[in-house]
Amino acid sequence: MTDTPARLLNLLSLLQTPREWPGSELAERLDVSPRTIRRDIDRLRDLGYPVEASRGAVGGYRLVAGAAMPPLLLDDEEAVAIAVGLRAGAGHAIEGVEEASVRALAKLEQVLPSRLRHRVSTLQAATVPLLVRGDAASVDPRTLTVIAAAITGTERLRFGYRAGDGAETKRQVEPYRLVSTARRWYLVAYDLGREDWRTFRLDRVSEPYPTGARFTPRELPTGDAAEFLSSSMSRAQPQMELDVSFAAPAEFVAARLPASLGVPEPTGPDSCRLRGSAADSLEWLALRLALVDCEFTVRQPARLIEHIGELGGRLTRAAGAGDA
Repeated sequence: MTDTPARLLNLLSLLQTPREWPGSELAERLDVSPRTIRRDIDRLRDLGYPVEASRGAVGGYRLVAGAAMPPLLLDDEEAVAIAVGLRAGAGHAIEGVEEASVRALAKLEQVLPSRLRHRVSTLQAATVPLLVRGDAASVDPRTLTVIAAAITGTERLRFGYRAGDGAETKRQVEPYRLVSTARRWYLVAYDLGREDWRTFRLDRVSEPYPTGARFTPRELPTGDAAEFLSSSMSRAQPQMELDVSFAAPAEFVAARLPASLGVPEPTGPDSCRLRGSAADSLEWLALRLALVDCEFTVRQPARLIEHIGELGGRLTRAAGAGDA
């Protein structure tokens, strides 16, 4: 192999596997002399790749973690696996998956060859996800990547939007940030038609596409997208004051509830009380309380007490239906 750039790429691909490569084996793989391998290793080091050499009768090379991440080479199977994994994580608002994963997916899909994009899409279409977070709504990964790219490129977006009452509208916006909550993805953007800032649930967005028109980012009123989203959601839904007692230690309960609901206060060694507020649906709140996996008593709000009573009745009837 006489093409030096191609040889370096092949050498780097081999070194990125988690093992130590004897110089003689690398030379045989690339059909060059051990001296050429040593020169190529020096070239990779000059490019920022931290290649470590071991001494001994045979000697070997391996790529180690460095202070910065140089370009990463992936073969076809690795690229497809990573793209599918990122899509699965980004397509559902899983807690802990934030905008960084969407940016990574946008970058990867931008450079994937068409044959690999087709493989990723085919595998995704053949996979049925299991949603386990109550009323969490799935999002088309393409919607996330298109919007993330528009945010990065400060490019105006057009898309269809379905409101909570089912009304369909067309929107043109200047996208600002994506915000991930424990259950959903939202877009914070300046709506050109409304001449004001708006938040959009991404599971209600359809057919987003960049217009090609660039814009100068505006200053968000709150200065923080997450804070703006919280404020917007508070205005959109009336807050419910929560007061719930649990027959479990405060640490146990806190680890199983979203921090947004408040911090449980100990009332004894094996009991605690949660006082807070929420603007979530009754269905979601009832489910979250039940998932704490201990006895609990709702003191308020009355609407939640009534809903849990009705839900408990349905579950009791469902459990007894098999005896009929």
